[in-house]
Amino acid sequence: MKTLSTLQAGEGTFAYYDITAVEGAEKLPYALKVLLENALRNAADEAAAQQLAQRIVEAGLAGTVGDEVEFSPARVLFQDFTGVPVFVDFAVMREACQQLGGDPAKINPQIPCDLVIDHSVIADEAGCAGCMEANMALEFGRNHERYQFLKWAQESFENVRIVPPGQGICHQLNIEKFAPVVMRSSKGQTDGAGNPVVYFDTVVGTDSHTPTVNGIGVLGWGVGGIEAEAAALGQRITTLVPRVIGIRLTGQLAAGVSAMDVSLAFAQMLRQKGVVGCFVECFGPGVAALSATQRACISNMTPEYGSTCTLFPVDQKTLDYLALTGRDAQQVALVEAYAKAQGFWNDEAAPQRAYAEVIELDLSSVEPAIAGPSRPHDRIVMAQAGQRFKEICTERGLEPKTVTVELDGVAHQLTHGALAIAAVTSCTTATDQAMMVATGLMARNAARAGLAPKPWVKTILAPGSRATELLLQRAGLLDSLQQLGFYTCGFGCMSCIGNSGPLSDEMHAVADQIELASVLSGNRNFEGRISPDVSQNYLTAPANVIAYAIAGTMDIDLAHDPLSADAEGNPVYFADIVPDADEVAALVEQFVTPDLYEEGAADIFAGDEAWQALGAEPSDVFAWDDASTYVRRPPYFEGMTREVTAPAPVADAYVLGNFGDFITTDHISPAGSIALESPAAVYLEGHGVVPADFNTYGARRGNHEVMMRGTFANVKLQNKLAGGKRGGWTLDQVTGQIAPVFDAAVSYQEAGAPAVVLAGKMYGSGSSRDWAAKGPLLQGVRAAIAESFERIHRSNLIGMGILPLQFAEGQNADSLGIDGTERITVAPIDFSAGLPNPAVVKVTARKADGSEVEFNATVRIDTPTEGRYYKNGGILQYVLRELI
Repeated sequence: MKTLSTLQAGEGTFAYYDITAVEGAEKLPYALKVLLENALRNAADEAAAQQLAQRIVEAGLAGTVGDEVEFSPARVLFQDFTGVPVFVDFAVMREACQQLGGDPAKINPQIPCDLVIDHSVIADEAGCAGCMEANMALEFGRNHERYQFLKWAQESFENVRIVPPGQGICHQLNIEKFAPVVMRSSKGQTDGAGNPVVYFDTVVGTDSHTPTVNGIGVLGWGVGGIEAEAAALGQRITTLVPRVIGIRLTGQLAAGVSAMDVSLAFAQMLRQKGVVGCFVECFGPGVAALSATQRACISNMTPEYGSTCTLFPVDQKTLDYLALTGRDAQQVALVEAYAKAQGFWNDEAAPQRAYAEVIELDLSSVEPAIAGPSRPHDRIVMAQAGQRFKEICTERGLEPKTVTVELDGVAHQLTHGALAIAAVTSCTTATDQAMMVATGLMARNAARAGLAPKPWVKTILAPGSRATELLLQRAGLLDSLQQLGFYTCGFGCMSCIGNSGPLSDEMHAVADQIELASVLSGNRNFEGRISPDVSQNYLTAPANVIAYAIAGTMDIDLAHDPLSADAEGNPVYFADIVPDADEVAALVEQFVTPDLYEEGAADIFAGDEAWQALGAEPSDVFAWDDASTYVRRPPYFEGMTREVTAPAPVADAYVLGNFGDFITTDHISPAGSIALESPAAVYLEGHGVVPADFNTYGARRGNHEVMMRGTFANVKLQNKLAGGKRGGWTLDQVTGQIAPVFDAAVSYQEAGAPAVVLAGKMYGSGSSRDWAAKGPLLQGVRAAIAESFERIHRSNLIGMGILPLQFAEGQNADSLGIDGTERITVAPIDFSAGLPNPAVVKVTARKADGSEVEFNATVRIDTPTEGRYYKNGGILQYVLRELI
């Protein structure tokens, strides 16, 4: 079983682990074929290979969750917000290794790691010529210390490539540049005849939207930074064999329907179905009707419905895309030969694969849509958007209200839904050439009709790669976008992650009087995410962003209401400026060429003069700067010994927060602006940082002092212990006062008591933020008790030594009569065998009057490896002990 076969591809002969030799493998879903090959190749011996193969095949054919298997990703992808703390952890691990008598050089990535600096640029300037240059200058000024540190990391660690600022978004660059789809052994592994070993390209990334690469046939998913660190250091990721949900696609998209519309349909359909923790993959005749970049757009939306991946098989369109974006002919031939040899080719005549469940979607039934106002799966068909907006206002208890905003001497009357931000942004849509060409055509048609965005709308254009802007330029469409105020203001995530920059003073002044809105071509619209001044956020295709910017409001029926008027005062409607599908196709055919991507990716690792001017000398250990407010030595290994000590019991803990459903990692660990007078602001000002230089929480993730003060500090957070106040507040049960969450956490630590948090469904949904676990740990949180957890966040909690406990089905804090003023004790749990014993533990909530509420909770440590991580105090401590 653990034997090598050979295949011919192009002019080469290659060795590979042939999964077709495993009985039943031909009926496995594509995703499980990848896990099977990975298990065979990395198994310690034949017996282990047989055991792992049996687990995968049995679970796959039965359509059930199987036993634990090990997975060794081929690569790790980082963005800078999550990547900086990873390398900070690597640096402090080297120190700890040295202090424990080990060799610090052992703390080194063992597989290729790519880090793209895409999360730091902010749209401080937008809508004007020169805004990109101004934003990049501000970015370097704010982030000099971080970038200096990353330069040191690149020089001091092996297997690390860093893409400097201003090149694009990690997920778009991953499909355009990094992903080989089939890997050749980086360690020179060959068979007996000297043929190089090849295998499936697989990747984990420290961003939730890593599944974008699923669209070109690469199995990958988002993990927490903690888990990514372990993978980079050569530790295998353990997972239960997942249920695989098959999406059978039929038909083809109607004219004017975009990949974004399909993505939103997926989000709604699969969130309703409930696929959290499952693998999802697409098959059927409709797959061939989608381009590689349309598939990538669909896969990008994966975390919004909670599955691990949304995988597409390889076919001719995959090969065409690989050739288009610069993979050489030999590599393309290898991908084709390998996919066909392993049963990963999209072949309708192949044996029927076994799925846990099959869901049908006729692509011709998909309609143009938006999603909002705060969740990606809240899909609204465009034809109903105007009416649905009015219903949303009613549901939110908004009374009709008008405010006056004076801009450049002209008074404007604004109501709820006035559009504050219109952003063409995000790897979700910028990967797809057709959507971006349609956006340019929408702008051209609008400009020809004499239309322009309303003056209160902040217009943002943030392409996902240089190739995207180059396409618009070559097609003659960039000028039209600029005529409407959509100037490129940066090559990064920007509005999609909350880096929208400030609104005008006039719009900021009315943000607490009416509910302002944003519209963006991104993947996340959680409350408070896009801008602290914006209450309603809507996702849609980028061409529609142009239309809404012209309308200036979400309170419009695009099918019947005019967008605006031309120079003669004649009404102009949405239908008047919608691009012609044939023209979109013609421009894509003409301008989407290999040299577009070659020029777009030229010198991608070189950086501009500011990056090149950063000096960094390689060294085994980092020289920490005590004056730095960006990169600080974290305390995770303080007091650590070589010997494992059992985790401290959760006894008589205070409840730090009592939360409801869908508390996202944005709520727990915001990435956006640092509010004045917040604990993080007080810390920064105490270290000589003026408010103008606060930057964002995301940019300061290398400083634990800032991040733990920013934990649970989202301005939209609702904590049932906060006395009705929204934001980062709670009841300090030591003083009896409503206080910042951080201050209450300090009170509890000074009292010598641990803390816990209570939550509802899908606790920790959203971005894969390790700080959503690190921050609570540093605040003294030792357990999180929720109705359910998002997959990545549960993993992160365990990785930081926080115990995830799940209420029994149908129970929650409210139903049990627990309000958060109780003291919480968790009965002892034994992890000596890996899995928790007991698996269901008794929890006691003692009220102030001495009465007690007892309930059972499931210990959500699901695998023996997770148990070992928790027993060691976290994954970092486990890995360090393994390495020394």
